[in-house]
Parts: sequence; C-alpha cells; structure tokens
Amino acid sequence: MTGTGGFSVSGYGPERSTLSRLLARDSILRRLDWVMLLAALALSVIGSALVYSATRNRTELVGDDPYSFLIKHVINIGIGLALMIATVWLGHRNLRTAVPILYGVSVFLILLVLTPLGATINGAHAWIVIAGQSLQPSEFCKITIILGMAMMLAARVDAGDKEHPDHRTVVQALGLAAVPVMIIMLMPDLGSVMVIVMIVLGVLLASGASNRWIFGLIGAGALGGVAIWQLHVLDDYQIARFAAFANPALDPAGVGYNTNQARIAIGSGGLTGTGLTNGTQTTGQFVPEQQTDFVFTVAGEELGFVGAGAILLLLGVVLWRACRIARETTELYGTVVAAGIIAWFAFQAFENIGMTLGIMPVAGLPLPFVSYGGTSMFAVWLAVGLLQSIKVERPLSA
Repeated sequence: MTGTGGFSVSGYGPERSTLSRLLARDSILRRLDWVMLLAALALSVIGSALVYSATRNRTELVGDDPYSFLIKHVINIGIGLALMIATVWLGHRNLRTAVPILYGVSVFLILLVLTPLGATINGAHAWIVIAGQSLQPSEFCKITIILGMAMMLAARVDAGDKEHPDHRTVVQALGLAAVPVMIIMLMPDLGSVMVIVMIVLGVLLASGASNRWIFGLIGAGALGGVAIWQLHVLDDYQIARFAAFANPALDPAGVGYNTNQARIAIGSGGLTGTGLTNGTQTTGQFVPEQQTDFVFTVAGEELGFVGAGAILLLLGVVLWRACRIARETTELYGTVVAAGIIAWFAFQAFENIGMTLGIMPVAGLPLPFVSYGGTSMFAVWLAVGLLQSIKVERPLSA
C-alpha cells in the first residue's frame, strides 16, 4: 500500500504518521550523511569557542560585550544551517537549472568589489559593504564555478552521448571559470584564486577529461605565476608575504611577525594546551586576526596537540564522507560537484593550517567551519547542502 508522497505505508493504515515518515528508509532524514553533518557541526562548535577566546578581551572590536563576536558567529552558523537545509530541500538537480542565473549573480557581485561599494578588510580589497554589512563575493563564486563547470562537463555524458567530456566542452568550462578568476585577480585576491585553481583541477580530474588538460593547466599555472610576479600584478604586501615564506627570518618584527607569533602560539600549547581563554599569546593579542585567518593558533595554544589534532580529524571525516558520496553517486554531475567541493575544502584547510605552521605562505583564507566570517560560513554550509543532496537523491539501490 502506498500513501501520499510516494512513501510505502504498509502497516500504518491509509494515513502514515509524521514520525513514521521521518524514520522511513526512503525519508530525507534517514538518507542524510549524519557522520559528515555531525563532524561539520562539531567543527563549528569548536570554532565558536575559539572565536570567543580570541575576541573576548579585544575591546577595540567587542567594546563592552565580550560575547559580541561569539553571538555573531553562532548566528552565522544558524544561517548556514538554514541554507544547507534549503539546498537539500531544493535538490542539486533542481538547482542545476538555475546555475546560469546563479553564475551571473556571482560575477555581478565580484564586479561590485571594483566599484565604490568595494572595501578593504584585513588588507584585502575583496569585499562589498551594503547597509553596513560586509560580503565577500568570491566565496560564492567557488560554488557557482563548481556547479557551472559540472553542468557543462557532465551534460552529454549523463545523457549517454559521450563517455568523457570532449575538448570543446573542456574549453567552454575553463572559459566559465576564467571570467571570475580574472576579475578576482584585479582586486587582487590571490588566496581565492589559488582555491579556484585547485577546484578547477579537481573538477577536471573527476570529469574524466584528458590528462593533457591537467598537465597543461599545471604548466599554464606555473607560467601565469611567473608572469604575475614579473608584471607586478600583486600588491606589495602580497609580495612581502611570499618573501617572508621563502625566508622566515626576514623582518621578524614586520612582514614575518604574523607567522612567527603563530608558531610561538602553537608551540607553546604542548600536548593538552593551556586551557581555553588561558593562552598567553591569545590573551596578549600577539597574533593578529586570530578569530579569522589565524584561528588555528588559538586551538594550538589553548587546546594543545590533542585539540588541534581533533580539528584535523574532524576535517578528515568531512572529506572522507564527501569522497564516499562522490564515489557512490550514479551520475557524473553529482560526482563532479562533490569533487570540486572536496578540492576546495582540502586545499583551503591545508593552506590555512599550513600558513600558521610556516609551511605555506600567508594567503588570507579562513579555516572551513571554524573561522569567524559570515560569507565563508554560508558558503561552506551551502556546499555541505549540495553534498547531502547528492546523497539523498541517489537511488536506494546505488
């Protein structure tokens, strides 16, 4: 016997209870990847504690309310969760039809950064300020580039016309990614460009495109990096960051200050840390931007190796479950979307943590799910919503 909505209601009479629908094998709640969801939530909860510790005594930021940033951070998480739920409800297949509109809106928003609405925050001219609220459009571009490239690369393959994307399709997909990348380089926001490049490589690898494109892009990226350096496209502070990365002893009181203080903070935590809110580096405000780009230093100092390791483990769980979703989906479109998100999360987490340890240059990228920042929090939870939708819409027999 079948009830409304296509659910089997055998044993429950003509009208199935709400609880039985929610617990049915084919219900959305049962088909969500709860391991991924709980790992991402745990990261956000840990991040809330770290943001509070990093900002509670920053009177120039919080004024008389030490909970100011914590409250904003929790609100951002709540909005992110709502966006995730909406994405699962709409479904990644339905969103596929809206990709051209979403892409156009995201490009329009990053163009606004180059207008008087654009603002410089923490040294990066990558924001727009509307009605007192700041927004970093490049975060949403990561999602629309993934969706747009996936739609192009998978269209004929999912339709059964091709086994792999042909060269013309790859060129079109790369052109779609190139437009926002060129605009972002004009800001310039090198960190976002680095992430998008890794997203493009991940998407192409998952799509089954010819390896010649992969090696060609790597070579083009190397040549582009040299050209950017020679043509002085980067701002002076960005060049200084790379110089400090190449030579950690360079100007320890200036351009090398952030990374030196970050390593001191992490190194002082030992095995179990000094305890939340008890870190001398954090309390003394020696590490700049600890609630955003350098939030991992708070974990290293106050939670120690155990706490920092827990963050790495939880990030690994999110990536593991995402890889499982990418592998098990039956359509190339879902596989490519999942692969783009995996490349995004993996590289951004590696770059963020790596720069605090001195093994990567400072690029101004937040730690997914952990760092303070509304736009970045919204974007990563939207991405989780896409991953969950891919899993939910997979046939039960898959």
